[in-house]
Amino acid sequence: MATARKRRELFTILETSADTESTTVCDSQDSPLNLSADVRWFEIPYRKPDSDEEDEVREEEDGEGENGSTSTAAAAETADAASFIAGGGCNIILVTGSNGIKHDEEEYAEDCYYSSSTNCSDTTSNDSDIDFSDLEEEERRSFFSFEDDLDEDCTSPDFWGEPDQVISIEPFSAASGPQHSLGDDADTRDYFRILFPDSLFEHMVEQTNNYALYRQRRSGKSDPHWHPTDVREMKAYVGLNILMGINQLPDTGMYWASDIFIGNAGFKKTMTARRFEKLTQYLQLCDRESEPVRGERGYDGLFKIRPLLDVVENTMWDAYTPNRCLTIDKCSIVTKGRFSPTQYMPSKPLRKGLTVWMLCDSRSGYCHRAKIYVGKPSEDEATASLAYRMVTSLVRGLEGQYHHLFMDSFFTSVPLLQRLLRDGLYACGPTQPGRKGYPEVLRPRNVGKLSQGEFYQCQRGNLVATVARDVKVVSCLSTNSAPGIVGISPGRQQRETYGEGESDSMDSSGMSFGVPRPLPLLLYQENMRGVDLCDQLRECYQVGRPCKKWWRYFLWFYVNLCIVNAYIVLRESRGGAPPTGFNGKQFTQRHFRVRLAQQLIGDYQGARGMERAARKRHADSPIEYGHRLERMSERSRRCRNCTNKGLRHESVFGCKICNVHLCRGGCFSEFHK
Repeated sequence: MATARKRRELFTILETSADTESTTVCDSQDSPLNLSADVRWFEIPYRKPDSDEEDEVREEEDGEGENGSTSTAAAAETADAASFIAGGGCNIILVTGSNGIKHDEEEYAEDCYYSSSTNCSDTTSNDSDIDFSDLEEEERRSFFSFEDDLDEDCTSPDFWGEPDQVISIEPFSAASGPQHSLGDDADTRDYFRILFPDSLFEHMVEQTNNYALYRQRRSGKSDPHWHPTDVREMKAYVGLNILMGINQLPDTGMYWASDIFIGNAGFKKTMTARRFEKLTQYLQLCDRESEPVRGERGYDGLFKIRPLLDVVENTMWDAYTPNRCLTIDKCSIVTKGRFSPTQYMPSKPLRKGLTVWMLCDSRSGYCHRAKIYVGKPSEDEATASLAYRMVTSLVRGLEGQYHHLFMDSFFTSVPLLQRLLRDGLYACGPTQPGRKGYPEVLRPRNVGKLSQGEFYQCQRGNLVATVARDVKVVSCLSTNSAPGIVGISPGRQQRETYGEGESDSMDSSGMSFGVPRPLPLLLYQENMRGVDLCDQLRECYQVGRPCKKWWRYFLWFYVNLCIVNAYIVLRESRGGAPPTGFNGKQFTQRHFRVRLAQQLIGDYQGARGMERAARKRHADSPIEYGHRLERMSERSRRCRNCTNKGLRHESVFGCKICNVHLCRGGCFSEFHK
């Protein structure tokens, strides 16, 4: 009995090797699900015996197998286990004892899940490649509402069954990658123009000039330091903001400092500090005069950046066709302004800020779509949860293409995965075990305390629910992973100590074992990195300066995102080769940004004489705005507005139409209200 039990606890290890005739060695990037080629897989042919009688029954079955009556059938069934991955060309052989293999009804009459063998349950490892941090308070309270159009009720007691069904995954055959018509002589500015076209610069110029005139009308005075801008100057202005993220200084004025160790000669040559300040002051993207007020018909919380969103969302989607594996996650933008939808997320590196939901490529980090969180939805939109609406909105247009989506626990739920599977999209991600539809038998109160590497599963067609213990207990849902398959990442070492410090962390071939994990968690670990990669590229070099206007943060966020996407498109289009004229060894993102900023600035040089001419032109121009603040006399007199308040202030300025002296501050506008 002891011999048979020990034999059943052994794992069937199949590794990729150049010496294996039945497999072909391929790069990890060629794996259909972006899994590393050196991940080792093994089968868990039986669950842990619950009683001695059950153990004896299994020994008798194994004894029959030793006579050779079932060896041929077992080999054929094992060969079919790898069929859960579609797409072809995968060099990873997956072995399972449950996928497509029928067992006796007595064996699985009371259990609908698997557990790992006792060989992998005694561990002392505390490190983990998967970071399942504590969920934010908002995520803990977020439960997904059910859609009326779902065919199956996931809350039914008969919904979940044993994990012994064959899952079906359609192959992904769509063309993917950069989509453009640029030639080999294209430079950084050409790739940036794909994402951020010149029409946006023209729109920014038009609205900035209109807003400057609008502000002067409202204040009742002209700005002697302002003159209309043009496209060349606006591109130079954006180029300087890009360079500020590379050459970072604590204050904007320091770039124009006279100190040779602080001031930047290139900035001084491009435009004056005052001109840069005026462009920042009047920079605008929308028609402020037609902006609807909150509560009015047609109110849009993102009205100030809507023209930018309408263009950039289309260019990002068209410039790069999505690959097979995609990531959905959220990122934060640190802000000093006041914006009501600001969220507090204690488990994120940036705990408080503006929230953006992103759909990114798992391999390159290219951002296909970004949706801004603008607060609670209206009553008409509140039929579905926030996460459900965000995911379905982000993947719109991918239906029927069999992409694999990876998302965190804020999004993952049974209704959402059912909806995605019906639309021809597979998904995988951790979830909260308390959500509706999750198997009751896999909830913490029913599973009990798990050992490291131990897991249980339930299945409903392609939908597989898993609860496993890595460092923490993790609950997971997936529609792209066969049940019963376990793998080990070679980068993590599981150490088992016996007796007087003897280590048994290596098998007979000398290969060390890591902590075994079921396939859904391995796929999640390998592919839940797209948004993080995009954030790393974006956070390296910020664009723009801190301010109190919330919409400016989104403006520079999208400019920065277009730079990152343009860099990825250039890198993949040219196969890593730098653009023509670059003499360095490696063309990095820093080189891309510097080269782009230089090309945006070009030979533009804002002359100081142009500002002096603009001031003279404004002084000599006829009165356009009626009441305006101007010099009344050489002798100062008491301000009428301050006198009305019981204060004593004197000024040489005032309004000639009203024939009163007024202070240059806010007294002029306050007096004329």
